[in-house]
Amino acid sequence: MVTDKFITPQIQQELIEFTRELIRIRSFSGQEEKVIRFISQKMKSLGYDEVNIDAMGNVLGRIGNGEKILQFDSHVDTVTVNDENEWDLPPFKADVVDGQLFGRGSVDMKSGAASSIYAGALAKQSGFLSGKTIYVSCSVFEEDCDGENLKNLYQELNFKPDYVVICEPSENKITLGHKGKAQVCIRTHGVSAHGSAPEKGVNAVYEMAEIIQRIEKTNASLMQQPEPRGTLALSNISCTTASLNAVPSECAIYLDRRMAPGETETAIRQEMDRLIEGKRATWEVGTLQRKCWTGKEITYKPFHMAWKIAENHKLTHACNTAYQEYFGRAPDEYGFWDFSTNAITPVSMGIPVIGFGPGDPKLAHMRNEHCDIQQIIDACGFYTSLIQHI
Repeated sequence: MVTDKFITPQIQQELIEFTRELIRIRSFSGQEEKVIRFISQKMKSLGYDEVNIDAMGNVLGRIGNGEKILQFDSHVDTVTVNDENEWDLPPFKADVVDGQLFGRGSVDMKSGAASSIYAGALAKQSGFLSGKTIYVSCSVFEEDCDGENLKNLYQELNFKPDYVVICEPSENKITLGHKGKAQVCIRTHGVSAHGSAPEKGVNAVYEMAEIIQRIEKTNASLMQQPEPRGTLALSNISCTTASLNAVPSECAIYLDRRMAPGETETAIRQEMDRLIEGKRATWEVGTLQRKCWTGKEITYKPFHMAWKIAENHKLTHACNTAYQEYFGRAPDEYGFWDFSTNAITPVSMGIPVIGFGPGDPKLAHMRNEHCDIQQIIDACGFYTSLIQHI
């Protein structure tokens, strides 16, 4: 490992302390203002040439002004903490124990954000920016509305990168893609009647019961496919009824459908049609309405297909070269994420995207979330090397 090539012991210390400061700032989705403004000031102090905050509340730092444009993106919103007293270590204290940094966001994904922010500054200091422009974005509301942040950023600030690195946790494996995601609402439509005369109505919950069985069978069939495979999960259920003495007139369920590479939008839509076939039911892509810390409203319809960059793509080759230089060896294997990320927006625009970030993704959203300190340092070194070789 060539750690000292880019990152002196002093820089390592500064990087880890910066990451700890980010964790100490609570930044639940929709409440990111404090952390965004803190990052903005940090970028300026590190010598970024330009720093902007868009109407949605994302911060974008620029270094260099060359023709080739590389963007690193990390979201800095986190899921909430509703069990703070049950953590072994306080989730917002950012304790370091046995080489592990503990706290909400340590994995998902303030460590990746800190590493990319410092990498931009180190690349500038090292003279790696000839002919290049480096953008580092720290985005908001990813947990609920992945991709909407970058969509707004590109439109409002009027730029389009040539390449994007998503700094989500991958245990510092070069990650070639991730599954797609569709969130679907199915509604069954009944006829209300008094509970003492149910035969006069149509119970929407009973209409839904067979659909739920079909969902379970569909997922069981998907689980027989080779990895990476799709999944289908029922994540929420509710009904509308006039009273506790009435037959429900409507029942609604929410489905989380993860798609494997090769699955098409047409096939998923046909699958949803089959689930409701013969029932008094309709389905639609679930729509979320959210408000950013800036007050800007978001409307999000999650229906995104899987993606995977080719192993022989020039961005993959550049990552391999950067990995070899920094770690002193070729990558052992590539990663592929089960979850969705902000990558969906640049991928939809035809922009080559790859993933790489510190931390074990299985620890994201979990109690006692923690990230290996060395992985944070190494991610910064890899990003810096990539800027050199892109």
